[in-house]
Amino acid sequence: MSPRDNLSTPGIWYFTDGMSSGEAAEFAGEVESLGYSTLWLPDTVGRDPFAHIAWLASQTSTLTFATGIASIFHRHPGPMKQVMNTIGEQSGGRFILGLGVSHGPMVAGLRGLDYSKPLTQMREYVAAIESQPFRGPAPAEPVPIVLAALGPKMLELAGTAADGAHPYWTTPEHTAQAREIMGPDALLCVEQKICLSTDADAAREAARAAIQIYADLPNYRNNWKRLGFTEDEIEQRDNRFIDAVVIWGDEDRVRAGIQAHYDAGATHVCIQPLSTEGPTTLDRNALRALAPSG
Repeated sequence: MSPRDNLSTPGIWYFTDGMSSGEAAEFAGEVESLGYSTLWLPDTVGRDPFAHIAWLASQTSTLTFATGIASIFHRHPGPMKQVMNTIGEQSGGRFILGLGVSHGPMVAGLRGLDYSKPLTQMREYVAAIESQPFRGPAPAEPVPIVLAALGPKMLELAGTAADGAHPYWTTPEHTAQAREIMGPDALLCVEQKICLSTDADAAREAARAAIQIYADLPNYRNNWKRLGFTEDEIEQRDNRFIDAVVIWGDEDRVRAGIQAHYDAGATHVCIQPLSTEGPTTLDRNALRALAPSG
């Protein structure tokens, strides 16, 4: 089964930098055994995601892996084509390349790189991947490419220049808008944070801890404002805002929130479980309770 076909089944989005390589492999094995289709991994300042995915793919047999997302500013399009095809071929087609422009504070601030025209740079980057030579063994099927897309222009680009989009920190309302912009055939792989807890105070506290490192990033903040949240609601982490971007409650309520994305047009939903015990704690109970094989 190809990665595109696999995406009809939900996946998991998670940071594994707090795990040893062995622990990460055990985690990937558990994700696989529970019937999730795909494990999405970030590209920040921790492990190289491609080296890590190559290791995890060697320790699993059916699980697809995806970058959520790999920054286009960290790698030339030529080496990016090399690594996507290498992992795609060596994993037996179990790889999806998620690309993104990241954020100004990361690219211009931390890396000291040009972030003046991210949409233009993404358009040129995707075209450059296509034109770059590659003479190694190719995957049996082309590796799908999805773009981190929030605003209408990037979503349009994701639907025309790539295979689809990978929105992050959004809502079912955004999913419906994205589907309308991209059309019926593009992949729409939505990340959704969940907290399997009926304790409103604890669940919202877990949500606020998760949002802390993202709330001041302009790309997210601007998208939340487009979705109708005010500057004050975002700044104060108002309950209306928190409850919209993080699904919390019992199993039925969380499943209904995930289904809302599918009803709005998502191809795939990858859940990111938040724990009331702290941001570095993996809620294995949530993984098991929401497992596709359950």
